[in-house]
Amino acid sequence: MKKTRKWLIFTSLVALFLLGACSANNANTANNAKSEGNKPVGEQVDYKITGTDAGSGLMRLTAQAMQDYELSDWTLLESSAAGMTAELDRAYKNEEPIVIVAWSPHWMFNTYDLKYLEDPKLTYGEPEEIRTIARLGLQEDHPVAYEFLDRFHWTAEDMGEVMINIQGGMDPGAAAKKWVDEHEAEVQEWTDGLVPVDGDPITLSYVAWDSEIASTNVVRYVLDEKLGYEAQALQVEIGPMWIGVSNGDVDAIVAAWLPVTHADYWDKYGDSLDDLGANMINVKSGLAVPTYMKDVNSIEDLQS
Repeated sequence: MKKTRKWLIFTSLVALFLLGACSANNANTANNAKSEGNKPVGEQVDYKITGTDAGSGLMRLTAQAMQDYELSDWTLLESSAAGMTAELDRAYKNEEPIVIVAWSPHWMFNTYDLKYLEDPKLTYGEPEEIRTIARLGLQEDHPVAYEFLDRFHWTAEDMGEVMINIQGGMDPGAAAKKWVDEHEAEVQEWTDGLVPVDGDPITLSYVAWDSEIASTNVVRYVLDEKLGYEAQALQVEIGPMWIGVSNGDVDAIVAAWLPVTHADYWDKYGDSLDDLGANMINVKSGLAVPTYMKDVNSIEDLQS
């Protein structure tokens, strides 16, 4: 009986010891995890901002933001819209930290839970507009196309429908057709009273941003199928897009982000262009992170 009692005391002590060791180990693990989470944002992302096309106004603004917010230890990685979203997708699926150059409307805000970082210095400026720009003389040469382009406007939600379909694998032309077929009333506002032409050629150009792929394909489809034009859309870099419409090689663009993102191009070529006004308002750009990055809410938070 005494041996049994001693054995019970012994096993109880062993159990308490093991329980204490396990608790200590769990505490250490939690502390380590907390320590990892408390790393400065810069350390978490190797002091890298995942950017987009080299030479774009958005990259220029981001470089300026890095100066304004004294992010001298950081590197801005040049990529493309597709490359940036691929990196975002990889990080997001693993809940890894990432800082990206972002703009909206864009399908990534429909697909991922993201937040813009506050910009108290307003380096990225106030919300912008996407404007329609035509070559000089377009109104006289193609009055029907000019009037349609002057009327063309839509919302971020409209554009989002097209972008999501393209992102899901649909051909951009097919996505444009689907949207036009499903929004007859809106398209009618753009084309009401306009008499279709007989195969007149017209050329648009655009930069390969998901937003501009969506808008340009919708405009091209309406010009082709509703207004009788032979419309061509040329994908180019940002500089050639502006140069083409300013020298008359391109008839129009619906992809001018103003007054901030494309400010340099407007300052250089604006005198030789016809500004037809905004086709979308309240568009935004800046730095963004996934919402699971709880401890960063402002660009100023990247300084620590």
